[in-house]
Amino acid sequence: MLTEEENRILTQVGPGTPMGELLRRYWHPIASADDLARDSVRPVRLMGEDLTLFRTEAGDLGLVTDRCAHRGISLAYGIPQANGLRCAYHGWTYDTEGRVVEMPFEPACLPLRIRAYRAQELGGLIFAYMGPEPAPLLPRWDVLVRDDLKKTARFTALPCNWLQCMDNSLDPIHFEYLHGIYGNYVMKRAGKPPMVNPARHVRIDFDVFKYGIYKRRLVEGQSEDVTDWTMGTPILFPNILAGVAVDGSAGYQFRVPVDDSHALNINYNGAALPVGERGGLLTVKHEPLQYDDAGRIVATYITRQDEMAWVAQGPISDRTTEHLATSDKGILLYRKVIHENIERVARGEDPMGVIRDPAENFPMITIDRKSTLAAFKVGVTENLGGPGYYVDEAASRGPGA
Repeated sequence: MLTEEENRILTQVGPGTPMGELLRRYWHPIASADDLARDSVRPVRLMGEDLTLFRTEAGDLGLVTDRCAHRGISLAYGIPQANGLRCAYHGWTYDTEGRVVEMPFEPACLPLRIRAYRAQELGGLIFAYMGPEPAPLLPRWDVLVRDDLKKTARFTALPCNWLQCMDNSLDPIHFEYLHGIYGNYVMKRAGKPPMVNPARHVRIDFDVFKYGIYKRRLVEGQSEDVTDWTMGTPILFPNILAGVAVDGSAGYQFRVPVDDSHALNINYNGAALPVGERGGLLTVKHEPLQYDDAGRIVATYITRQDEMAWVAQGPISDRTTEHLATSDKGILLYRKVIHENIERVARGEDPMGVIRDPAENFPMITIDRKSTLAAFKVGVTENLGGPGYYVDEAASRGPGA
C-alpha cells in the first residue's frame, strides 16, 4: 500500500505537480475533427485546466485558456474568425497563439496575450500539447496514420482518476474474472449466452521497452509459442493501451487525464476495409456511461466492464488501503517506471517515448509485437476467441449488443 503523499504524487495532474509535469511532456487527444466540424468552438478540460479549442475560418487550430483577458467571459462562447477567435462580449479577438489581434473601440490593440497551447490533428483526432518548448513530435502511431482501414472512435467521460484506467492495463489477471466470470454473470442475468470463456492464467510477465511496457500472459492449455506469451500487448507510456480485437482489428485506448478525479477514455479502432469501401475516415461516437436503478454501471461488453471497474474504485482510488499481491507485479513495475520518468523530467531530460527525430516518426511508428494489423494476423488466428488477449469495444459487443 502507498502513503497518502505517494498516492497524491501518482494521481495529481495539475500544473506544477510531479505527475502533471510528466504528463505535460506528451500529446493527448482531447476531441475529434468531427466534433469541430459540428461545432468549431468547444470547451475542453485537460490536466486540471479549463481551455477553449477552436478552428478558425482559415482552418487553423487553436487551444487557449477559457477566459477573455478583458472581462473574464468564457471563450467557449467565442466566434471563429479567419484570424482567430472573437470574444462574444466585446469582440476582442485572439489568434492561435493567444495574442490579441483585434480590439474594437480601442485606438490600438494592447500588447496582451492569454495562455495558449499547441493543437494538432492526426487520424481524425485533435491532440494537445501543454508542456515546455520545443514541443516533441506528435507520435504517428501506425493505426492513426494508415488510410487503408475502417476507423472508429468511441469517447466516454469517466468520473475517476486516469491512473485507475492504466492500473487495469498492467493487470492481465482481471480478464479471467472481470470479463469472464462477472461478464458472464451479467449476461446470465439478462437471459443471454456467456460472453467469453476464459481459461485460468498460469504465468504473467512484463518487459520494459523503448515506448513503454509489454504485458505477457500464458493461460492453461496454451503452449509457450502463443503470441500472448511470445509477443505480448504493449502499453505505450504513459497512458495508451494498444490492443487487438477478436475480429482482427487493432487500435488504442487513450486514457486522457481531465483532472484529478475525471478522465476521458478514447477507444480508437482500425479494421480491415470491406471491398470497395474508402478508408481513412473516422466515425466518432460519444457513449456516456449508463446506470441501472441501483446506481451501478451497466456493463454488457468488455470495455464497459473495464470502465465500470475503474469508476467503482471511486473518484481517486485510496491506495493507502490496497493490498497488492503476486498478480499485481505489472502495476508495481508501472509505478516504478512512472517514478523514474518523473525524476528524468525533474533533471530536465525527456521522459520515455518522447519523439523528436522526424526519421523515427515518418511515415509512421510501427510496434513490432502487437500494434499493427500486419503483425497481428498470425496471433489473431491462434488466439481467436481465446481467453488471454485484449478485446476492445468494437469486437466485444457480441452477445447482448
